[in-house]
Amino acid sequence: MHKCLIRWCKTWFVASAVVLLSSCSADLSDYRASTPKFDLFEYFHGDITAWGMVQDYTEQQTRRFEVQIRGEVNGNTLTLHEDFRYHDGETATRVWIITRQPDGRYLGTADDIIGTAVGEEMGNALRWRYDFLLKTDEHELQVHFDDWMYRQDEKHVFNISKITKWGVTLGQVTLFFTKEQ
Repeated sequence: MHKCLIRWCKTWFVASAVVLLSSCSADLSDYRASTPKFDLFEYFHGDITAWGMVQDYTEQQTRRFEVQIRGEVNGNTLTLHEDFRYHDGETATRVWIITRQPDGRYLGTADDIIGTAVGEEMGNALRWRYDFLLKTDEHELQVHFDDWMYRQDEKHVFNISKITKWGVTLGQVTLFFTKEQ
């Protein structure tokens, strides 16, 4: 009976710690007063170069890449043409169609995005969430991306994306954007 109670207490403690730690995350309103103001359409209109890497759940770098981006704004629609070049020679293209909603949120679609991406900005931050069809050599896996973009200045944006499946972190993507003048 005593061992059973100790095991139950340990299990309860671990489960409580996991719930507590997983509920701790940044809130977009934390960036309300941060500057410069993030304006998705203004920043991504024109030519941008980005560099990034993918890390797995052990934080080991698994891929490196460069992206050439061309953004075109037409009213409440931003079209992003993204051309990826990976360190292993692979190339890929993604075209985002992003619309600004009357409530200030953004909705976006692309061929490898499942459903609709939703974005919100406040202060110098933009949070962008969507489901993605991740293709590996052996499988296709539906994962969730939680992107946080931070406007550093007129030319630079940092992006950290958590990749999860059923709430478990599978990896992370880190990007650095530079806007051409």
